[in-house]
Amino acid sequence: MFLKKGEKVKVCVGKDKGKNGEIIEINRSRSLAKVKEVNMLKKHKKATKENKGGIVTKEGFIHLSNLKKIENTKTKAKKKWYQDWEKNIKTKL
Repeated sequence: MFLKKGEKVKVCVGKDKGKNGEIIEINRSRSLAKVKEVNMLKKHKKATKENKGGIVTKEGFIHLSNLKKIENTKTKAKKKWYQDWEKNIKTKL
């Protein structure tokens, strides 16, 4: 699946399953993506002369296989399979 920065996606697996968001950053070599307001991590920063220290929350990376692209017209994710109950066959769309 080819995903680009700025596209809407839905998380399929993990602690944030079912959440929707927009792709902020993609790392193609490791097949990872950052999604806005999903997989939030807490980072403890040490205080310096320029910056105040404390706990900072930011987005973490998610593997691309755990994301589904959402169409712009609908909020539902695309189906990958169609099941025909009469013939007992699953076919790819």
